[in-house]
Amino acid sequence: MRILAVYERYFARLIYGVFAFILFAVLALFIFFDMLSELESVQGNYTSLVAFVHVMLQAPTRVYEVLPIAVLISAIYVFSQLASQSEYTIFRVAGLNTRQALFSLFKLAVPLAVVTFIFGEFIGPAAEQYAQKIKLEAIGATVSSGFRSGVWVKDRDRDATSGNEITRFVNVQGLKADQSITGITIYEFDKDYRLRVIRVAKEGRYQGGQQWQLNDVNETRFAELRDLPASQQPAQAGQPAAQRDALAPDFRAEQALFPNMVMHSELTPQILSVLLVTPERMSTLDLFRYIRHLRDNKQDTQRYEIAFWKKVVYPLTLFVMVALALPFAYLHARAGAVGVKVFGGIMLGLSFHLSNTLFSHVGLLHTWPPIVSALVPGTLYLTIALTSLRWVDRH
Repeated sequence: MRILAVYERYFARLIYGVFAFILFAVLALFIFFDMLSELESVQGNYTSLVAFVHVMLQAPTRVYEVLPIAVLISAIYVFSQLASQSEYTIFRVAGLNTRQALFSLFKLAVPLAVVTFIFGEFIGPAAEQYAQKIKLEAIGATVSSGFRSGVWVKDRDRDATSGNEITRFVNVQGLKADQSITGITIYEFDKDYRLRVIRVAKEGRYQGGQQWQLNDVNETRFAELRDLPASQQPAQAGQPAAQRDALAPDFRAEQALFPNMVMHSELTPQILSVLLVTPERMSTLDLFRYIRHLRDNKQDTQRYEIAFWKKVVYPLTLFVMVALALPFAYLHARAGAVGVKVFGGIMLGLSFHLSNTLFSHVGLLHTWPPIVSALVPGTLYLTIALTSLRWVDRH
């Protein structure tokens, strides 16, 4: 146990020290390329300084994304150095076996997994959303996603007079930085999915308590002739369907203009904030809320469920990375230079990142269970790590 404690303290000092340097280097590289990409959007009030602030606010998300790769590279570098100087061999001669070494590395990965969780759940999503708001305020534009007409959202409510359930399909062309929405078109259907109301509003602001204030509203109501008072029904309304004029409408449209209108809705700015932050960069709690909203409205949740399970599993990939790095401690200097091993570690880390993204798209395409799409890459690389450890331990 004493040799194990010495091993853990020694390698913790080495790995954490190299990890800090590698993380800084990788993060600086990503920030540099993000800044180059953002310079293409610089114009007017969106100056280079604002673009730099925008990129720096996205840095916490980048930290979350590159943490596993940085851990892998730093661990491979440390183990390659120790293998070239036969230090790890000395630990093995002193009684350290592969299982103990792997368990010790898992203990070292726990603080890093906690840091990954904090950046992925709290710091990253908040900074990402604020970064998008700063950019929108600077360029004075709105953001939309999905179709060219904007985002489409399904909403449910109850009619204030009859108490029957109604269904709305809401089209929002844009979401401003202050979370007000613009270019709103609302199609309202009754319980039998017959179109009853079309509302077109210029702007909407959330008032709290599931209440939206719509401004400059143009409302068109469709009333079935048989539902109108007898004095307003044409003569043919009471006739059998076979005797009615085929060219005469069964509905009558009534149009009205309102300077403002209060609408009760299950939609909130938090739900609509998916316009600002992609699912992969949302927090687990926000994803859970949005998935629940989609399920309540009987909409497809596949993409968001995959993103949810990836967020749950991602901190655990730190344990897979340290397991992948341990076999490099058994490769001596004659098996290759340290630089070659580090390059191999970089390629291994990038391949994991790419496969993680690939399986998300493949799972979405083939409608795999979301948890399977999230677990397959980590399970695959963990199998590779354990197989490699078994092979180097025997040879």
